[in-house]
Amino acid sequence: MALALGASAPQQGYAAELVAVGATFSHIFERDANGQWQGLGVDALRALAARAGDTVSFKLYPWPRAQAMVERGQADILIGPYKSPERAARFSFLDHAFYRDRMVFYMRREDDQPWHGDFAPLKARRIATVRGWHYGTQFDQARAQLEISEVSQLENGLQMLARGRVDLLATNERNSTSLIDSLRLADALVPLCPDITQLDGYFAFPRDAKYATLRDRYNVLFTEMVRSGELARLGARNGVLVPSGDGAARTSACADKHKSP
Repeated sequence: MALALGASAPQQGYAAELVAVGATFSHIFERDANGQWQGLGVDALRALAARAGDTVSFKLYPWPRAQAMVERGQADILIGPYKSPERAARFSFLDHAFYRDRMVFYMRREDDQPWHGDFAPLKARRIATVRGWHYGTQFDQARAQLEISEVSQLENGLQMLARGRVDLLATNERNSTSLIDSLRLADALVPLCPDITQLDGYFAFPRDAKYATLRDRYNVLFTEMVRSGELARLGARNGVLVPSGDGAARTSACADKHKSP
């Protein structure tokens, strides 16, 4: 049974025509120059749907709208949200994440580094964040003491930073690297150590009880994908970091990768 706008959830035993939505996330969910869907989220969902006997179609929306559509049951799967207490009340997440991000600050290369893991020295700094993004518990706790400007898109934040309209941009490294290259800002902007935090991205379903069977079915299939090593292989193919329980090792690697300017 198709799950288009306003349609009811699929019944157990029936193949479903699912709609998966999200925003453009580099290497996770995007379209190539020929309009073909690509990324780890696409590959994983196609494999899961095939095993479930379902079909899945993909749609791109601004991130706040994509979240709202799944929350209201207007789409079936949200691709890539980080988990937070607020989102756990809105969505039903799978048990396992499918990718891991480093959340970092970027600054202009010529500026003095203000970030050493403590938010207190940032109170006098102008910080850009992307609307609808989650930056972790520590950032949320410090948010009220920070001077924050929200931007609608990551590109806007990068341009504001490059032009000196803000001092720092909070973002994730995965989404930012290729965009910085395409904007020719690699010589102007640099990521800072340490990471703000590391966050895992999930597949999420509507919390409505009608979707419980669908979510549980995909949870079993995805758990098998994780345990078999298939997710790790798909992650390597897409150039995406997959959770593996070695967060401490990844944090220490930051110092080697991001040298202070």
